[in-house]
Amino acid sequence: MKFMKLGSRPDTFYTTEAVRSVSSEVSSDLIVQVKGTRYLLHKFPLLSKCLRLQRLCSELPESSQHHIVQLPDFPGGVEAFELCAKFCYGITITLSAYNIIAARCAAEYLQMSEDVEKGNLIYKIEVFFNSCILHGWRDSIVTLQSTKAFPLWSEDLRITSRCIEAIASKVLTNPSKVSLSHSHSRRGRDDMSCNGAESQRHRLAVKGWWAEDLADLGIDLYWRTMIAIKSGGKIPSILVGDALKIYASRWLPNVSRARNAKKQAVADSDSDSNNEELASKDRLLLESIISLLPAEKGAVSSSFLLKLLKAANILNASSSSRMELAKRVGLQLEEAMPNDLLIPHLSQANETLYDVDIVMTILEQFMIQGQSPPTSPLRSKLECERRRSRSAENIDIEFQESRRSSSASHSSKLKVAKIVDTYLQEISRDVNLPLAKFIALAEAVPEFARVDHDDLYRAIDFYLKAHPNLNKSERKRLCRILDCKKLSMEACMHAAQNELLPLRVVVQVLFFEQARATMASGKVTELPGNIKALLAAHGLDSSRTPAPLSTTTSILPEDQWSVSGLKSPSKSKLSTLKMKLAEDDDLDDNDDAQHDRMSRSSIVKAFCAIPARPKKMFSKFWSNSRTTANDKN
Repeated sequence: MKFMKLGSRPDTFYTTEAVRSVSSEVSSDLIVQVKGTRYLLHKFPLLSKCLRLQRLCSELPESSQHHIVQLPDFPGGVEAFELCAKFCYGITITLSAYNIIAARCAAEYLQMSEDVEKGNLIYKIEVFFNSCILHGWRDSIVTLQSTKAFPLWSEDLRITSRCIEAIASKVLTNPSKVSLSHSHSRRGRDDMSCNGAESQRHRLAVKGWWAEDLADLGIDLYWRTMIAIKSGGKIPSILVGDALKIYASRWLPNVSRARNAKKQAVADSDSDSNNEELASKDRLLLESIISLLPAEKGAVSSSFLLKLLKAANILNASSSSRMELAKRVGLQLEEAMPNDLLIPHLSQANETLYDVDIVMTILEQFMIQGQSPPTSPLRSKLECERRRSRSAENIDIEFQESRRSSSASHSSKLKVAKIVDTYLQEISRDVNLPLAKFIALAEAVPEFARVDHDDLYRAIDFYLKAHPNLNKSERKRLCRILDCKKLSMEACMHAAQNELLPLRVVVQVLFFEQARATMASGKVTELPGNIKALLAAHGLDSSRTPAPLSTTTSILPEDQWSVSGLKSPSKSKLSTLKMKLAEDDDLDDNDDAQHDRMSRSSIVKAFCAIPARPKKMFSKFWSNSRTTANDKN
């Protein structure tokens, strides 16, 4: 840290009975009262340098032996006044970044300018400030922090703006050309005088070397400094994003801690005012950080944006701030983690545990940026042939680039589908989650984006367990979003014996799996016509092979699927299934008319017409059933 010494006389100030005096052979003739502290001083050294004291003393009557001057609003208090008084007496004082603001404001208050005496305190402070303080990195930051105690004085004297400009210019300069004294290299650094040289110089050529030091600033000064840095146009947006992340991690309250504080505030009405004041400060800090976020996609991670969104919900930030965050997350949703989307709802009303609406907004924003559907493989091939027949190599290169761009968009949708299905599994356990919101979120994902429906089936299964009071129509409506032909063998075996599923879904799973097994065996070259009709009526493709089971989420032990642990249907269960189909009175609901064109009798006939060999899926069930029966015996 840089410093400057003024004066050469030793310190002769002393205290007697709460009165500060200076040792002198001449008796004091001036009493100065500064915020409860009395000083016995002399007119000549003070009035010769302080124009304000000259004017105040001139207004006092000449008859009094001691002139008493009151300075109740003195900036910087007793310490700053004593610094100016010692300068007037020629006593040695030391100025540094820690006290230069107080000394400058005090000198301005006392009007210690060049008009009163050449080489006065204001002049010396300005020289030191401009030539030394503003040239040092750490000195500039410490000085800027000190302006918080004197906001109006600092603004009027342009101290704040000059510090911000100096800091921004150093950030925009090559670090090797800046005298660094920041948090990464503070140890082993010696002080240096204004006219001296650094005893040990550390230069750190890390691009984001400035971020941690700026995090020491309050949000108002930090905001102004970051605006000055961004306006320079030389700092990459990703570095600005990293700096904001460092600042947020230091100043934003812990999400869970803030949530507990809010709950406590509800229980304790006496602390409402204090908690609201703290929340207001945190809210201002959060919204200021949001306003500083770079506009470029990828400048900050999705995880960081979602943490800000959680904090915005907890602190009850403005709707515009929350929407801004939701839009930014939507632009890079494929990078998010499902757990990061679990944004808590803190409303006291009987609402969902998590804010599903904001996630829906995020998903809609993601889908908006990719309105054009992905190019199918067949169409891509035809366009490729057409282009090749039309021209030469440059067109072929252009096609390859456009194909890479569209495939990147397609792959991001595949990732988002996995994220949404995993998110659905987490929120499905919420007993207050409305069916309409669950379905809307599931249907927001394009059909082509789900390679398999195992994760979606798992979410539906969890929802049915958490909402046992759903009626038959609601269960049908829920399962309509499920595509049975995209279920793996393991998922099909679980669904076949899931008593919570509508019976029609179970029949679709059984028919489809048996049909696939029959075709795969090579024993039957063609399925019976009634089975084909049944599969076609439900949009099933018997030639499609099942997708592998997804393992994108961690499942509780009680929710894990175990094929070996399932009870397998015996031969008597097949006849029972036929009887249940015959008893299903709700197959012809108005909502399901287009999905239930097959009559109950045709379903039974089609089921009975399945070839007896090779019934791979049922043989697995039967073998398990026999094993269980033998164990019991």
